[in-house]
Amino acid sequence: MATSETAPGHVPDPAAPLSFPSGFLWGAATAAYQIEGAAQEDGRTPSIWDVYSRTPGRVRNGDTGDIATDHYHRWPEDIEILSGLGVGAYRFSVSWPRVQPTGSGPASEKGLDFYRRLADGLLEKGIQPVVTLYHWDLPQELEDAGGWPARDTAYRFAEYAGIVADALGDRAGTWITLNEPWCSAFLGYGSGVHAPGRTDPADTLRAAHHLNLGHGLAVQALRERLPADAKVSVTLNLHHVRPLTGSAGDADAVRRIDAVANRIFTGPMLAGAYPADLLADTEGVTDWSFVRDGDTALIHQPLDFLGVNYYSPTLVSHGAGTHGPDTHGSDGHAVSDHSPWTGADEVVFHPTPGDRTAMGWTIDPSGLYELLMRVQRDHPGLPVMITENGAAFDDYAAPDGEVRDPERIAYLRDHLAAVHRAIASGADVRGYFLWSLLDNFEWSYGYGKRFGAVYVDYATQRRTLKSSAHWYARVTRTGTVPPPEQQHTA
Repeated sequence: MATSETAPGHVPDPAAPLSFPSGFLWGAATAAYQIEGAAQEDGRTPSIWDVYSRTPGRVRNGDTGDIATDHYHRWPEDIEILSGLGVGAYRFSVSWPRVQPTGSGPASEKGLDFYRRLADGLLEKGIQPVVTLYHWDLPQELEDAGGWPARDTAYRFAEYAGIVADALGDRAGTWITLNEPWCSAFLGYGSGVHAPGRTDPADTLRAAHHLNLGHGLAVQALRERLPADAKVSVTLNLHHVRPLTGSAGDADAVRRIDAVANRIFTGPMLAGAYPADLLADTEGVTDWSFVRDGDTALIHQPLDFLGVNYYSPTLVSHGAGTHGPDTHGSDGHAVSDHSPWTGADEVVFHPTPGDRTAMGWTIDPSGLYELLMRVQRDHPGLPVMITENGAAFDDYAAPDGEVRDPERIAYLRDHLAAVHRAIASGADVRGYFLWSLLDNFEWSYGYGKRFGAVYVDYATQRRTLKSSAHWYARVTRTGTVPPPEQQHTA
């Protein structure tokens, strides 16, 4: 329900606090491989990220997620931190090889018990568990059998979804099938800068389709097992793509990137068909014969909301292609000789203007506003949750033990102001999840980039709330974002 501050057409005073609607859900998010550790405990088998990170040259400094932030053992402490932050929800992902070690067949009860304990601990603190089924940790055994380019993986994913739903369906009311399938397909099988590190353009498109199919089949499996009031969704890192100039060629460059970054997923998931221009752009790569009759109907399942992850916009023009940014998701940015942009060879990527985070990503909250308004226009009636938004900066503990990160506070306030503006303009945004709760294993960047509101000393695993964590706790408790001059930590 809109307040006077979020009513359509309302222009907020930039010096006034921003009040969000009653019931707006404030949360924090993490991913299993990035925080859990315990890589070989209680029957867990290797995922593609275990194998990838242990391969020399893949991850900076040879870092792995073997220990990460040791959340598998320290989850009670982390729940206390979440409680202190005042969040209403915690979005975590389930490690597929922890609960179904071979990627098929029987479940590991020890693995499921970990997530049962975690969910119970959250509920005891009044925090809603939000379950993401897949945040990139495919069991290696399934990759050895073909990975996401193989159709059978989609069916195995649906089986796994049913296992987790049976175990946690009485505890969690919100479910997300996939996190950022663009990264899984285009970085994992296209540029190779993500696990499993393959570089085949045709396999990239096969993987995208089978991720879509796996999503649809998983939604069906969830609906069959979960209570009628459970909410089911998917999270996409929708790219906000802008043209360098107003030329027709640059407009076509935007169209091409939009097709392989966004509409390859939103088309079948939300409209029941792959876009015709996407199929035409990629006809030199594949004939799409792996799409069988009835697939798009299976993919096109009703969703209760759309999860959107946003970090930075993309700027393109027409011309001799360059690889461009590998992603704007919460991932590392490794160098590759292979482009992830299958079907978009005649596109040039340009640096976007503005201040940058430690990842080198431009800080541009206007992109988030414009993206939310596009979703509202293209998919009216579909609510949105911001399932990830945040920034990495070069945080450090001062001699007094404090971790002061005013840049992150400014980043969060400006992006929350963009969300507030979108709501005022009519966008149906229901919640915001800060990325991330903890500093953690940042994919190809290893432990070199810190996204957390909580600082982690990896040598001791000591957690220290950064000043941004104290600021965010104030926001979650009041539902109000203070103006810039009030961005103190108390």
